[in-house]
Amino acid sequence: MPASQLKRLKASLREQGVTGPQQSKKQKKEHKGRSGQERVERNAAIQQIRDSFNPFELRQAARPAKFPSASRKDANDGKASGRYKDVLHRPGVSKSAGEQMRRATLLPEMQRRNKAGGLVDRRIGEGDVGMTPEERATERFALEKQRKKGGSMFDLEASDDEGGFGLTHGGRSIADLAGDDFKDDVSGGSDDESDGELIRKKRRRSDVDDEEEDQQPLPEEAKEEPERKKTKKEVMEEVIAKSKMHKYERQKAQEEDDELREKMDKEMTDMLDLLKGYKPPPKAQPAEAAAPQGGNAGINPDRQRLIDGMDRAAADKEYDVRMRQYAQDTRAKPSDRTKTEEEKAVAEAERLRKLEEKRAKRMNGEEVSDDEAEEGADTGADAAQRELNGDDDYHDEMAEFGFTSSNAPQKPAKEEKAVQPDEDDFDLDDDLIASGSDAEDSDVSVDEDMVDLGSGSDAESEEQEPAVDEEDEFVEDEDEDTSAGKTGANMTDLGVRYTYPCPRSHTELLDVIKDVPVEELPVIVQRIRKLHHPSLSAANKEAMADFSEALVDHIAYMGTNDQALATIERLIRHLHSLSRTYPTEIATAFRTQLQAFHERGQPTAGDLVILTAIGSVYPPSDHFHQVVTPAVTLMARWLGITNPTSSTHQTQGAYLVRLALNYQKLSKRYLPEAVRFTLRALSAKPAPDAAQKQAHLENVIAMANLWKDKTAFTEIFQPFVTTLSKSGAAKKDVQHLKILLDQARLHRRPLALHNHKPLSIRTSIPKFEEAFNPDKHYDPDKERSDAAKLQKEYKRERKGALRELRKDANFIAREQLREKRERDAAYEKKYKRLVAEIQGEEGREAKEYQREKMKRKGQR
Repeated sequence: MPASQLKRLKASLREQGVTGPQQSKKQKKEHKGRSGQERVERNAAIQQIRDSFNPFELRQAARPAKFPSASRKDANDGKASGRYKDVLHRPGVSKSAGEQMRRATLLPEMQRRNKAGGLVDRRIGEGDVGMTPEERATERFALEKQRKKGGSMFDLEASDDEGGFGLTHGGRSIADLAGDDFKDDVSGGSDDESDGELIRKKRRRSDVDDEEEDQQPLPEEAKEEPERKKTKKEVMEEVIAKSKMHKYERQKAQEEDDELREKMDKEMTDMLDLLKGYKPPPKAQPAEAAAPQGGNAGINPDRQRLIDGMDRAAADKEYDVRMRQYAQDTRAKPSDRTKTEEEKAVAEAERLRKLEEKRAKRMNGEEVSDDEAEEGADTGADAAQRELNGDDDYHDEMAEFGFTSSNAPQKPAKEEKAVQPDEDDFDLDDDLIASGSDAEDSDVSVDEDMVDLGSGSDAESEEQEPAVDEEDEFVEDEDEDTSAGKTGANMTDLGVRYTYPCPRSHTELLDVIKDVPVEELPVIVQRIRKLHHPSLSAANKEAMADFSEALVDHIAYMGTNDQALATIERLIRHLHSLSRTYPTEIATAFRTQLQAFHERGQPTAGDLVILTAIGSVYPPSDHFHQVVTPAVTLMARWLGITNPTSSTHQTQGAYLVRLALNYQKLSKRYLPEAVRFTLRALSAKPAPDAAQKQAHLENVIAMANLWKDKTAFTEIFQPFVTTLSKSGAAKKDVQHLKILLDQARLHRRPLALHNHKPLSIRTSIPKFEEAFNPDKHYDPDKERSDAAKLQKEYKRERKGALRELRKDANFIAREQLREKRERDAAYEKKYKRLVAEIQGEEGREAKEYQREKMKRKGQR
């Protein structure tokens, strides 16, 4: 006989290690401190035992695989893999879950069937499982507060704006009904008209009542009768009349307060003047005051004629005629419409685009027409002429230089001028001009345009703002910027006067400034330009041209004598401003200095200052320029023929290389002399000092960043890698150069065909699928395969729906049968109870009958 279920269960628990001999306290303590992995394993073992003791709760596949194949076997255990593994189902669990779901959804619907009426809870949140009790209570409280906020709908004192509701009849307000006494809005007219209307209505009512009393005198019995009770209609009419009367009184009081407040506001200015002790001037009498006594002062003449007795029809006719005249009048159109901010931005963007196109043409050597070059240019004579003609766009130059002009308009307040960034902006790098220059703090605004000597005229100022004079950039007193806080006595002690003659040569300029400190030289130049402005005299133009040439010679002189670079920078700014008015003279002076440099062969400090000024005054990106091109040629010639064997050559060469790179910042033209000189300087013997070496290394990185897009970048900078490593350059610089070289090599990769996958030769050998699945369709036609897949899915869903419908029908049948059995059981129980009661009553009566019968027999 097999063992019982209990014995089998105990044996299984012992085998799995779930139960065992009793443990001591120490063992329990050790077991308690172990990880949760043992607890998981113990639960899994218990579940396995439970499943093994109820085999009917598990169901395997109905039949094995139809087409077993080796491809479906796992390499480890040889069992079927994928969807063919032994999947175990739990029909009992699935059935119980479906039963619970149907009891929760289908059973209530079946119980409500064929039933009408019932209460439906429509409160907020009822039946919404997504709302918590707190949210439900909050929503209900908010709705209740909103209902209470509106006020009562029967509050007749409240207006419609305050939340009250007006009385209606038939869906319309009682104020809109025909024949209503309150149809007219009392607030629509004036106070006098409203008062008069109410008084007239009351008077008519009182008159009508008196007439009725006179015509129908009441007998004494009727007079003694008590007053009859008012009907509901009369009470409501009285309530409405009182409420409207109170509302009218409130409106009237509010209007009176508003009028009084406006009157006080108008008189407030006079009251403040009286409080301040200021007596206002007497007001001028209007023209209407002189009108005859018969007329009304301050009234329209047409209205006065109408009041005096003009026919109403004639007045209406005249009114119609004038209205037609006004309608036919054409509106005035503005001759020059003011542009919006968006239109101004579009116009500015278009102007900058045109300027960039011209600059690109000049950089590429293309010709620029005279019309394009002269666009936006404005000479000093034109500016003076426009000033005399009263043009507001040009300020008064006479007032700027200390002179007054009777016909010139007053100069408006100085506004800041935003300088647009362009390649021709006057900008000196920190490594070319000493830092800390006070010119950086000056208010001098430099124009955007540069001189283009290739046109041979004043067309070099093509990018100039039309409303700015060519020489008025330095309208601010430079002596105020440089000598702020100095008194007149201090200025005199320093030797700076307020008037100077205009020097026509460098010698005269040296005589003028011989007793003046170098720092005050920009102030003197500024005052000379103001005192001898071309607009003041016709002879000043030639004098200022010679002064401009002397200024070019003087900056070279200052560089040779090691004077302050900040002062040189400010003089270069003056040359930049003067180059638009005197381009030929300044260009000739620069070329003279370049010729002297060419004849000497070796540059001086003055030559370096001249080269720096050329790059700042003229556009170095042009393809050919009469000043810039010779300067670049001289720098390249010196770098090409000079061997950096001395410290002077090292310093001069580093500066010229950096200056040449600044020249090519926009055009990015390649200078082989700069590359060769830098390479020779880093490898020279004796080696350069630390400062010179650092300057050369910075030049190498600048050249690499400037010419990294060149095709020959690899051949140009490959020798620098070894040189930089030997010279002790920083690792980040060497690494940066290597990265640029790698990128250049990647850009120079030769073209190659795409690496297409080789096409296979057509064969009749059957295709072999490594992971063949017999249930999977390998149809090459995608549409047919998708159709088959959709049809299969439809069949599967249809079967599932039919299965669920059958389960629902079985559930409904079971519930109906259970209800029928419960009804039959209740009926049977009630039937038996009634039968038992009847039988008990019959038995009692039978026994009573027997007793009575026996009693009667005994009596006989």
